[in-house]
Amino acid sequence: MPHDPHEDFDHAVLDLIEHNPSGTVPGTPAYQDALKRLYAAHQVYADADRKDGHVTARSLAKRPSFHAKNLDEWIAGRIEAEALEANSGIFDRYLQSLPSERRAKAEARRLVVAGRPAHHRHKHEGTVVHDPVHSLFLVPGAGPHPGLSGNYLYGSVYETGVKASPWAVNVHDNDDGAALFEAPTLPEALAKLQEVLESAPFNLDELEGLGFRMI
Repeated sequence: MPHDPHEDFDHAVLDLIEHNPSGTVPGTPAYQDALKRLYAAHQVYADADRKDGHVTARSLAKRPSFHAKNLDEWIAGRIEAEALEANSGIFDRYLQSLPSERRAKAEARRLVVAGRPAHHRHKHEGTVVHDPVHSLFLVPGAGPHPGLSGNYLYGSVYETGVKASPWAVNVHDNDDGAALFEAPTLPEALAKLQEVLESAPFNLDELEGLGFRMI
């Protein structure tokens, strides 16, 4: 296989990004061309916490993902959805993983990301009607826009209320970038969620390879 003439320089740029506190590179044409190649190859993303900074996929691969602690129990059918760890608890664990100086910025997105606490409703006949399932997850990555603080995408597996595709998995960046997978059954939605968790870090458009569509 022919040797890529840019390979050694591009690897040097990756090292520079990872060891530079600002995550920036020189503005010379050679470095900017390397950045374009690395972005196109999904090896570098815009940094969510450093203006004009970048973050490498290999550094994001070292960061944890966050989802319900007992997600495996739900997937295996050993618990009901109502027993899943609350979204607020998942978000709290994500928050605590961040450096202290970045937590206020992340906390400001809590309502958007984790939503309001679910409250069970009662019909007049006494039958308990539960809120639709909505279980949060956060994974390292980016989209058309940077991720949340710490370079995290967020999403959920949830009930849609649509008969044709009652379950879905969505993933968002920190703005209007989003990808959606619709599923006719819960097992299919959960299998797709596992694929997403195992694939991180990624750029949202890479999810098209897993059957998602950009929305």
